[in-house]
Amino acid sequence: MSKQKSFNSLNSLGGLVFSTDPNLQLEPDPEPVETSAADKQVLRIWLERVKGGKEATVVKGFVGSDESLSELAKTLKNKCAAGGNAKDGVIIIQGNHREKVMKLLLDMGFKNTKKAGG
Repeated sequence: MSKQKSFNSLNSLGGLVFSTDPNLQLEPDPEPVETSAADKQVLRIWLERVKGGKEATVVKGFVGSDESLSELAKTLKNKCAAGGNAKDGVIIIQGNHREKVMKLLLDMGFKNTKKAGG
């Protein structure tokens, strides 16, 4: 079976309905990102202050799919009993939880994890 995308419905065009451009070339879907092994990941834990003096623990450097990033963020947020979000390889957890996050990541197998910043 061919991996080529078929354009049998308007939904498969990604919202494109009509174009007068004779040189229009539709871009294929991006290849899915594979999640690197935990011991190969290089993660850095930062403490950032936002407006009003609030603190946020930020984990940067995750390489992998959005699903695995969301899973890791959910686990960290649950263990820290805090809110937050995850996108573009960055996990943000409300509050100063650097020590706890570092211990959790090391226990999960992320061996190359360090605190960074000032």
